[in-house]
Amino acid sequence: MHDLALEFIDLTLGYDSHPAVHHLQASIARGALVAIVGPNGAGKSTLLKGIAGSLSPLAGEIRMHGCRRRDIAYLPQIVDIDRSFPVSVFDLVSTGLWRELGALGGLSRTQRQRVGEALAAVGLAHFARRAIGSLSGGQLQRALFARLRLRDAPVIILDEPLASVDVETAQTLLDVIEQWHAEQRTVLAVLHDLDQIHRHFPETLLLSRELIAFGPTRETLQPSNMLRARQLTEAFDEQAQACRRRTPEAA
Repeated sequence: MHDLALEFIDLTLGYDSHPAVHHLQASIARGALVAIVGPNGAGKSTLLKGIAGSLSPLAGEIRMHGCRRRDIAYLPQIVDIDRSFPVSVFDLVSTGLWRELGALGGLSRTQRQRVGEALAAVGLAHFARRAIGSLSGGQLQRALFARLRLRDAPVIILDEPLASVDVETAQTLLDVIEQWHAEQRTVLAVLHDLDQIHRHFPETLLLSRELIAFGPTRETLQPSNMLRARQLTEAFDEQAQACRRRTPEAA
Protein backbone atom coordinates (compact mmCIF):
# COMPACT_ATOMS: atom_id res chain seq x y z
CA MET A 1 0.00 0.00 0.00
CA HIS A 2 2.95 2.35 0.51
CA ASP A 3 3.46 2.46 -3.27
CA LEU A 4 -0.14 3.46 -4.03
CA ALA A 5 -1.57 6.96 -4.41
CA LEU A 6 -5.22 6.15 -5.18
CA GLU A 7 -7.52 3.15 -5.15
CA PHE A 8 -10.93 2.94 -6.80
CA ILE A 9 -12.80 0.27 -4.91
CA ASP A 10 -15.99 -0.93 -6.63
CA LEU A 11 -16.57 2.76 -7.37
CA THR A 12 -19.84 4.01 -8.85
CA LEU A 13 -20.30 7.75 -9.50
CA GLY A 14 -23.25 9.57 -10.97
CA TYR A 15 -25.82 12.34 -10.79
CA ASP A 16 -29.31 12.23 -9.24
CA SER A 17 -28.81 8.50 -8.58
CA HIS A 18 -28.10 7.84 -12.28
CA PRO A 19 -24.66 6.22 -12.59
CA ALA A 20 -22.06 7.65 -14.95
CA VAL A 21 -19.17 5.39 -13.89
CA HIS A 22 -19.89 1.80 -12.84
CA HIS A 23 -18.01 -0.41 -10.39
CA LEU A 24 -14.54 0.89 -11.20
CA GLN A 25 -11.78 -1.19 -9.67
CA ALA A 26 -8.23 0.09 -10.19
CA SER A 27 -5.12 1.16 -8.30
CA ILE A 28 -2.92 4.13 -9.22
CA ALA A 29 0.71 3.88 -8.18
CA ARG A 30 2.40 6.78 -6.45
CA GLY A 31 4.28 8.84 -9.04
CA ALA A 32 2.30 7.42 -11.97
CA LEU A 33 1.60 9.44 -15.11
CA VAL A 34 -1.78 8.26 -16.40
CA ALA A 35 -3.89 9.38 -19.35
CA ILE A 36 -7.64 8.90 -18.93
CA VAL A 37 -9.22 8.15 -22.29
CA GLY A 38 -12.69 7.31 -23.55
CA PRO A 39 -15.44 8.44 -25.92
CA ASN A 40 -17.51 11.52 -25.21
CA GLY A 41 -19.86 10.72 -22.33
CA ALA A 42 -17.64 7.93 -21.00
CA GLY A 43 -17.49 9.37 -17.46
CA LYS A 44 -13.96 10.80 -17.57
CA SER A 45 -14.78 14.21 -16.08
CA THR A 46 -17.10 12.51 -13.58
CA LEU A 47 -14.21 10.39 -12.34
CA LEU A 48 -12.00 13.45 -11.81
CA LYS A 49 -14.79 15.19 -9.89
CA GLY A 50 -15.01 12.14 -7.65
CA ILE A 51 -11.27 12.20 -7.00
CA ALA A 52 -11.38 15.94 -6.27
CA GLY A 53 -14.25 15.44 -3.83
CA SER A 54 -16.83 17.57 -5.62
CA LEU A 55 -18.92 14.46 -6.34
CA SER A 56 -19.67 11.78 -3.75
CA PRO A 57 -19.77 8.09 -4.73
CA LEU A 58 -23.12 6.38 -5.20
CA ALA A 59 -21.35 3.20 -4.14
CA GLY A 60 -17.83 2.05 -3.38
CA GLU A 61 -15.05 4.42 -2.45
CA ILE A 62 -11.97 6.33 -3.51
CA ARG A 63 -9.18 5.55 -1.11
CA MET A 64 -6.19 7.90 -0.90
CA HIS A 65 -2.78 6.89 0.36
CA GLY A 66 -0.25 9.32 1.74
CA CYS A 67 -2.35 12.42 1.09
CA ARG A 68 -5.65 14.05 1.89
CA ARG A 69 -8.20 15.47 -0.51
CA ARG A 70 -7.00 18.98 0.24
CA ASP A 71 -3.59 17.92 -1.08
CA ILE A 72 -4.97 17.24 -4.57
CA ALA A 73 -4.50 19.93 -7.22
CA TYR A 74 -7.41 19.90 -9.68
CA LEU A 75 -7.68 21.76 -12.98
CA PRO A 76 -11.25 21.33 -14.26
CA GLN A 77 -12.25 21.50 -17.89
CA ILE A 78 -13.92 24.87 -17.40
CA VAL A 79 -12.34 27.29 -14.93
CA ASP A 80 -14.67 29.93 -13.55
CA ILE A 81 -12.56 33.10 -13.81
CA ASP A 82 -13.99 36.54 -14.43
CA ARG A 83 -11.51 37.79 -17.02
CA SER A 84 -12.91 41.31 -16.80
CA PHE A 85 -11.75 41.58 -13.19
CA PRO A 86 -8.70 43.88 -13.00
CA VAL A 87 -6.13 41.41 -11.73
CA SER A 88 -2.67 40.78 -13.12
CA VAL A 89 -1.25 37.49 -14.33
CA PHE A 90 1.23 37.61 -11.44
CA ASP A 91 -1.58 37.99 -8.90
CA LEU A 92 -3.60 35.16 -10.46
CA VAL A 93 -0.65 32.79 -10.35
CA SER A 94 0.24 33.81 -6.79
CA THR A 95 -3.11 32.44 -5.58
CA GLY A 96 -1.45 29.05 -5.89
CA LEU A 97 0.23 29.94 -2.59
CA TRP A 98 -3.03 30.57 -0.75
CA ARG A 99 -2.51 27.73 1.71
CA GLU A 100 0.79 29.28 2.76
CA LEU A 101 -0.47 32.86 2.86
CA GLY A 102 -3.91 32.65 4.43
CA ALA A 103 -6.62 35.22 3.72
CA LEU A 104 -4.59 38.39 4.30
CA GLY A 105 -0.98 37.30 4.01
CA GLY A 106 1.45 39.20 1.80
CA LEU A 107 4.12 37.63 -0.38
CA SER A 108 7.64 37.35 0.94
CA ARG A 109 10.62 37.95 -1.34
CA THR A 110 11.12 34.19 -1.65
CA GLN A 111 7.49 33.62 -2.54
CA ARG A 112 7.56 36.37 -5.16
CA GLN A 113 10.59 34.66 -6.64
CA ARG A 114 8.71 31.35 -6.76
CA VAL A 115 5.82 33.01 -8.62
CA GLY A 116 8.33 34.40 -11.11
CA GLU A 117 9.88 30.97 -11.58
CA ALA A 118 6.45 29.41 -12.13
CA LEU A 119 5.65 32.01 -14.80
CA ALA A 120 9.00 31.42 -16.49
CA ALA A 121 8.39 27.66 -16.54
CA VAL A 122 5.29 28.17 -18.71
CA GLY A 123 6.75 30.91 -20.91
CA LEU A 124 4.94 33.83 -19.28
CA ALA A 125 7.85 35.61 -17.61
CA HIS A 126 7.14 38.81 -19.55
CA PHE A 127 3.39 38.70 -18.94
CA ALA A 128 3.44 39.10 -15.15
CA ARG A 129 1.99 42.62 -15.07
CA ARG A 130 -0.53 42.16 -17.84
CA ALA A 131 -4.23 41.95 -17.00
CA ILE A 132 -5.66 38.46 -17.27
CA GLY A 133 -8.31 39.79 -19.65
CA SER A 134 -5.59 40.45 -22.23
CA LEU A 135 -4.51 36.80 -22.37
CA SER A 136 -5.42 34.39 -25.13
CA GLY A 137 -6.98 31.06 -24.19
CA GLY A 138 -3.64 29.30 -24.45
CA GLN A 139 -1.87 31.94 -22.37
CA LEU A 140 -4.52 31.68 -19.68
CA GLN A 141 -4.04 27.90 -19.59
CA ARG A 142 -0.29 28.47 -19.14
CA ALA A 143 -1.06 30.79 -16.21
CA LEU A 144 -3.33 28.17 -14.63
CA PHE A 145 -0.53 25.59 -14.95
CA ALA A 146 1.85 28.04 -13.26
CA ARG A 147 -0.65 28.42 -10.42
CA LEU A 148 -0.91 24.62 -10.07
CA ARG A 149 2.88 24.42 -9.99
CA LEU A 150 2.89 26.58 -6.87
CA ARG A 151 0.44 24.26 -5.11
CA ASP A 152 3.28 21.73 -4.73
CA ALA A 153 0.65 18.97 -4.64
CA PRO A 154 1.52 15.25 -4.54
CA VAL A 155 -1.50 14.40 -6.74
CA ILE A 156 -2.49 16.49 -9.78
CA ILE A 157 -5.61 15.86 -11.87
CA LEU A 158 -6.20 17.65 -15.16
CA ASP A 159 -9.41 17.64 -17.21
CA GLU A 160 -8.60 18.15 -20.91
CA PRO A 161 -5.67 20.48 -20.17
CA LEU A 162 -4.52 20.56 -23.81
CA ALA A 163 -7.90 21.25 -25.43
CA SER A 164 -8.02 24.27 -27.73
CA VAL A 165 -4.39 25.30 -27.28
CA ASP A 166 -1.80 25.72 -30.04
CA VAL A 167 1.01 23.26 -30.65
CA GLU A 168 3.63 25.37 -28.88
CA THR A 169 1.48 25.80 -25.78
CA ALA A 170 0.62 22.09 -25.73
CA GLN A 171 4.32 21.22 -25.76
CA THR A 172 5.05 23.69 -22.95
CA LEU A 173 2.29 22.19 -20.81
CA LEU A 174 3.44 18.65 -21.60
CA ASP A 175 6.93 19.66 -20.45
CA VAL A 176 5.46 20.82 -17.13
CA ILE A 177 3.51 17.55 -16.78
CA GLU A 178 6.66 15.52 -17.45
CA GLN A 179 8.53 17.59 -14.87
CA TRP A 180 5.83 16.75 -12.31
CA HIS A 181 6.25 13.08 -13.23
CA ALA A 182 10.03 13.36 -12.77
CA GLU A 183 9.36 14.79 -9.30
CA GLN A 184 7.37 11.62 -8.44
CA ARG A 185 4.03 13.41 -8.32
CA THR A 186 0.98 11.39 -9.35
CA VAL A 187 -0.62 12.93 -12.45
CA LEU A 188 -3.91 11.90 -14.09
CA ALA A 189 -5.03 13.77 -17.20
CA VAL A 190 -8.09 13.44 -19.43
CA LEU A 191 -6.85 13.62 -23.02
CA HIS A 192 -8.08 12.96 -26.55
CA ASP A 193 -5.00 13.16 -28.76
CA LEU A 194 -3.79 9.56 -29.02
CA ASP A 195 -0.44 10.57 -30.54
CA GLN A 196 0.30 12.80 -27.54
CA ILE A 197 -0.72 10.01 -25.20
CA HIS A 198 1.53 7.46 -26.89
CA ARG A 199 4.48 9.87 -26.78
CA HIS A 200 4.16 11.21 -23.27
CA PHE A 201 2.00 8.97 -21.04
CA PRO A 202 3.36 5.56 -19.95
CA GLU A 203 -0.03 4.37 -18.66
CA THR A 204 -3.60 4.81 -19.83
CA LEU A 205 -6.95 4.12 -18.20
CA LEU A 206 -9.60 3.48 -20.86
CA LEU A 207 -13.07 4.25 -19.55
CA SER A 208 -16.51 3.79 -21.05
CA ARG A 209 -18.78 4.11 -18.04
CA GLU A 210 -16.90 1.06 -16.81
CA LEU A 211 -13.27 0.08 -16.95
CA ILE A 212 -12.28 -1.26 -20.37
CA ALA A 213 -8.53 -1.55 -19.81
CA PHE A 214 -5.79 -0.06 -17.65
CA GLY A 215 -2.06 -0.50 -18.03
CA PRO A 216 0.77 0.30 -20.44
CA THR A 217 -0.52 2.72 -23.05
CA ARG A 218 0.32 0.62 -26.10
CA GLU A 219 -1.60 -2.36 -24.72
CA THR A 220 -4.55 -0.35 -23.42
CA LEU A 221 -5.18 1.55 -26.66
CA GLN A 222 -5.44 -1.51 -28.88
CA PRO A 223 -8.14 -1.16 -31.57
CA SER A 224 -10.28 -3.91 -30.01
CA ASN A 225 -10.39 -2.03 -26.68
CA MET A 226 -11.22 1.26 -28.41
CA LEU A 227 -14.05 -0.41 -30.34
CA ARG A 228 -15.51 -1.91 -27.17
CA ALA A 229 -15.33 1.47 -25.42
CA ARG A 230 -17.25 3.16 -28.23
CA GLN A 231 -19.88 0.43 -28.35
CA LEU A 232 -20.52 0.56 -24.60
CA THR A 233 -20.89 4.33 -24.54
CA GLU A 234 -23.30 4.29 -27.49
CA ALA A 235 -25.44 1.63 -25.78
CA PHE A 236 -25.54 3.32 -22.37
CA ASP A 237 -28.93 4.25 -20.93
CA GLU A 238 -28.73 7.71 -19.33
CA GLN A 239 -31.77 6.93 -17.16
CA ALA A 240 -30.49 3.61 -15.86
CA GLN A 241 -30.69 3.13 -12.12
CA ALA A 242 -27.59 2.36 -10.13
CA CYS A 243 -26.82 -1.31 -10.51
CA ARG A 244 -25.85 -3.49 -7.59
CA ARG A 245 -23.24 -6.18 -7.76
CA ARG A 246 -24.75 -9.54 -6.94
CA THR A 247 -23.39 -11.22 -3.84
CA PRO A 248 -22.62 -14.99 -3.75
CA GLU A 249 -25.65 -15.47 -1.47
CA ALA A 250 -27.98 -13.85 -4.03
CA ALA A 251 -26.54 -15.73 -7.01
